[in-house]
Amino acid sequence: MAAANRAADGVFINCPFDADYWPLLEVLVFTSLACGFAPRTALEVIDGGEVRIAKLKRIMGDCRFGIHDISRVQPDPKYHLPRFNMPFELGMDIGCRYFGDGRQRQKKILILDQDQYRYQKYLSDIAGQDIKAHNNNPNRLFHAVRDWLRSSSRRKDIPGDLHIAKWFAEFSAALPELCNDSGLDRNNLAYVDYVMFARDWIDTLYT
Repeated sequence: MAAANRAADGVFINCPFDADYWPLLEVLVFTSLACGFAPRTALEVIDGGEVRIAKLKRIMGDCRFGIHDISRVQPDPKYHLPRFNMPFELGMDIGCRYFGDGRQRQKKILILDQDQYRYQKYLSDIAGQDIKAHNNNPNRLFHAVRDWLRSSSRRKDIPGDLHIAKWFAEFSAALPELCNDSGLDRNNLAYVDYVMFARDWIDTLYT
């Protein structure tokens, strides 16, 4: 099995942060940790003094890997407009490969969408990229993310997606009690707390 955490193996995760997507974000975070990588998102630091674009640039610059889920294209119910943050951040990360320094040019990127070819209707400039469809199915995410990390990193000690899915189910069942013991609400858990619980729980698998 892969070591629980390794320095400099950050995975930048670009996805919706709303309640509807949160269960899939947990899968992305847990799978990254279980494969021995460090998930990074804009949620890890809440600092009103840091400009968001500067924070994104800093985190992306620290990460050799990037996961971008561009599936949220439907109009916002309040403003009746789609959100373009995810495609924008994908463009930033792809730009690193073309315009960055030597290290940035080695970036590995996974692009996710809900359906396999839907992106061709709203972001045709990325035609030719290997887009993975998850159909909002966690099991598809376990498989897609695990296999991408395995092929991109060339590590031979990454666990299989069936093991990761099993561990995730066990961790998810234990999480409410872990939250209760810490005085936290499982249904309103901060991103940094989720990462902490998941990392600590995965660490027990390697001891």
